[in-house]
Amino acid sequence: MKTWLLSHRVLLGVLAMVLVVVAGGGYVISAAGHDSENGPAVKAISGDLLYVDLTGGLDQVRTLRLGSPGAKPAATAQRCQRVYEAGGTTVCLRLAGPGPSYEAAVLDSSGAELRAVGLAGIPNRARVSASGKIVSWTSFVTGDSYSVPGGFSTRTGVLDLRTGTVTDTLEDFRTTVEGVENRAADRNFWGVTVAADDRTFYATMASANRTWLMRGDLVTRTMTDVRQTAECPSLSPDGTRVAYKKRVRRLGPWALAVLDLRTSAERVLPGTEGIDDQAAWLDDGTLAYGKVRQGAPSAVYAVPADGSAPPRVLVENAASPAPVR
Repeated sequence: MKTWLLSHRVLLGVLAMVLVVVAGGGYVISAAGHDSENGPAVKAISGDLLYVDLTGGLDQVRTLRLGSPGAKPAATAQRCQRVYEAGGTTVCLRLAGPGPSYEAAVLDSSGAELRAVGLAGIPNRARVSASGKIVSWTSFVTGDSYSVPGGFSTRTGVLDLRTGTVTDTLEDFRTTVEGVENRAADRNFWGVTVAADDRTFYATMASANRTWLMRGDLVTRTMTDVRQTAECPSLSPDGTRVAYKKRVRRLGPWALAVLDLRTSAERVLPGTEGIDDQAAWLDDGTLAYGKVRQGAPSAVYAVPADGSAPPRVLVENAASPAPVR
């Protein structure tokens, strides 16, 4: 496993606790206008958006009906630092005990817990494959022997609900970059996204201060590079494109980009500078992501995947949304 880039150290210390992600809709929701906490917990259904309400630091997961102007968010029974749902399966990265300690709780469509896997560090990324069978997560960890003092590494795990098999780290996978096997001790992986076959996946690998978009195989436990300078991939519902954040300039901020896997054409989406998140696809034409803003609460944005319009705020003071399909 691998240390994270030295340039991320300060940012990670802050972002690990206040991560913002993705959402969708078509109108702005203010966290201050949320429903009463005294109401009964609700269950998200297809067409809803799950997200984490950052109000008060309570990590309340809420659900909002997309495409219904005037709809009010409702509280679910979950409190998560990161949440994602697909195929009737929900993964909730949450506090598990003092320390603090954290876990990835996997829930079925009724909200019943199927599995809880302890995390090695602070929750960072979470995903579920479209079928609901493959669950993945990333956490920030410290103390690796190759890490700079006070620096972070990442630990990424995968759970196959069909077999119950847990892959604790992707560092055991055979990785090939530019045709050569990479066995560097400082390899670091994060941001898994899984294809419809529940076998092919994409993830970020970093080593020697460089990052790559990697294509992997969960069966053969191998990964091969696709291109450099790409982080936190997110595969489109139709499987034809991958969205990721990238630095357009070496020392510049990240921006959101979309790679067409059929043509290898890449498009950087205007107005997305400052993203530090794993975007989510609300549909085949729209991406959502979270952004920490200066002088204002964090917010969830949506942007056309073809770059035809600038991002718009969807949910204020919110993070980690996931469209329910």
